[in-house]
Amino acid sequence: MSTRETAIASAEAHSAHNYHPLPVVVASAEGAWMTDIEGRRYLDMLAGYSALNFGHGNRRLIDAAKAQLDRVTLTSRAFHHDRFADFCTQLAELCDMEMVLPMNTGAEAVETAVKTARKWGYRVKGVPDGMAKIIVASNNFHGRTTTVISFSTDQEARADFGPYTPGFEIVPYGDLTAMRAAMTENTVAVLLEPIQGEAGVLVPPSGYLPQVREMTRERDVLFIADEIQSGLGRTGRTFACEHEGVVPDMYVLGKALGGGVVPVSAVVSSAAVLGVYRPGEHGSTFGGNPLACAVALEVIAMLRTGEYQQRAKELGDHLHQELGLLVGGGAVDAVRGRGLWAGIDIAPRHGTGREISEKLMDRRVLVKDTHGSTIRIAPPLVISKEDLDWGLEQLREVLRG
Repeated sequence: MSTRETAIASAEAHSAHNYHPLPVVVASAEGAWMTDIEGRRYLDMLAGYSALNFGHGNRRLIDAAKAQLDRVTLTSRAFHHDRFADFCTQLAELCDMEMVLPMNTGAEAVETAVKTARKWGYRVKGVPDGMAKIIVASNNFHGRTTTVISFSTDQEARADFGPYTPGFEIVPYGDLTAMRAAMTENTVAVLLEPIQGEAGVLVPPSGYLPQVREMTRERDVLFIADEIQSGLGRTGRTFACEHEGVVPDMYVLGKALGGGVVPVSAVVSSAAVLGVYRPGEHGSTFGGNPLACAVALEVIAMLRTGEYQQRAKELGDHLHQELGLLVGGGAVDAVRGRGLWAGIDIAPRHGTGREISEKLMDRRVLVKDTHGSTIRIAPPLVISKEDLDWGLEQLREVLRG
């Protein structure tokens, strides 16, 4: 067997099969390119599901991490540390909010948002104990913890993991009538992805998010935006909600907040919402640790310039223009997305999304499939136009075959 085949066989033998990765073994990476253990270079058109918005090995982020590694990496929240206040202050300012509750992973942040909304509902809104309801959308993806899969409609994520956590109402994504009908006096929050990533980069109908925002405001319900994949520059704005002029009550952030260096997530909201917590009611040993804060502070500084948002907009416009030319020729049924983020529905006669992903891998381009016939494109925001065009040409060649 080759070195690659040996590594894959060992991984298959000794790790749980909870993922179905493409058969490539990455050894190093820089910018938008990754190199495997046999020296082959691949263009990364997935960017760790938006965790690598600033590219692999971004010098500013690596330097920030290295500098912090020499000082202190972990204190736990038992003590204050000298990066924490700056991180919370600057992230709150970036979001135009007041308070931050840091965690590690996206799923942890979603769990934190759920707990926050329930506690706010009981302490502030006055919902009877144990009666709080949260409305979510079908085809959502908010993580894979027991509570989160309880309101998933993806049977692959749900099957054999019950009993499930109650307290959630699922309505069709983009359906305002269903949203309105689901709201009761016990509804404490609506939790939505402004763009549904795992579902295939689904963009809601124009006006949907603003009307949900207005509906929640009228009914004294929190609007929670899960911007873990869509936020921090991916769509051409700092947050995807901005495209519709919407400011939620709470942002759920992750992935790119850690710059592809360390896992960092956070819930960001007002003092009226996050102020419901008292010591001991929620926490995380690693949440808001010095290393995470140092890296995230550099991410925030990079986003403040607007450079990456503008790059995502300009390259995204080009990406969608080129992908749009593929629709109607029999190879691609539909293209969706915003900024440097696209879901491409492959015509069934060309193969499954997995098969197209494998063919692109053979041409040294890495993407990933979802829901059978769809592939996602989400390159690092630092990708050059030349590299982006080369990757798109490989897609065209695969679809010609």
